Amino acid sequence: MSLPALVPAGATPPRPPPSVAPAVPGIAPLTPAPHAPSGAVPSIPSVAPIVPPVAAATAVTPPPAPAASTDLGLDIQQLADLESRCAKLDQLDYFEVLMLERTATPADIKRAFYRESRTYHPDRFFHVDSKELKERINELYKRVTEAYYVLRDDTKRKKYVVDVTGPERAQKLRFTEASEAETKAAAKKEQEEQIGTHPKGRQFFQQAQKDADAGNWSAAERNLKMALTYEPSNARYKERLAEVQKQSQDEARDKGGSFKIR
Repeated sequence: MSLPALVPAGATPPRPPPSVAPAVPGIAPLTPAPHAPSGAVPSIPSVAPIVPPVAAATAVTPPPAPAASTDLGLDIQQLADLESRCAKLDQLDYFEVLMLERTATPADIKRAFYRESRTYHPDRFFHVDSKELKERINELYKRVTEAYYVLRDDTKRKKYVVDVTGPERAQKLRFTEASEAETKAAAKKEQEEQIGTHPKGRQFFQQAQKDADAGNWSAAERNLKMALTYEPSNARYKERLAEVQKQSQDEARDKGGSFKIR
């Protein structure tokens, strides 16, 4: 049994509809081309290149450039600061020397002193050849130490604030007389405590000083002789021993004269 013809004889069978590819991001959709004559090469549609999205540039802040250093132990900014401060040092009060407000607390004063001391302590510059630079550093450090010596004391600080805010500010910038007297007293005490190089020698010498102050000349003489056994070449011990022996002899002579008179 034959099937009925689906297409009339001599007719061209219908072409299937062109397939349409799904849309792809970044690619133009393909459109069906018109039916080309037999033997013609179909054209290829142009395709837009896929360009990946470019991330927005992130702004990067470069790190700050380090201060230019010198072979003098200070950077350029510190050298300029030293120059500026030394030029007007005689017009600065102690708060300005330490770069503090007059309401600074004892803790603030201590921190400021340590900060300045770390930067301008003369021991840091022993290798520097410039005599002028060393003199300026010594001058500034001396004033920094002086300022700390006065401002760390509550009583002195209160009086100093009154002085530098009054009409005689120019004459009261430095606590010269008081600080000088106290500094000398402290230096004398330290010298008395540190005389000699041997611990035992210093110990006997200090005991001899106490005996002499009490008028016990024989004990003072004995302790000085003991001190000299540890430091036989100590000129200070020898000098003090001679003074004690003379004082002892004078006292014995005075007692002997008094006994004869009786």
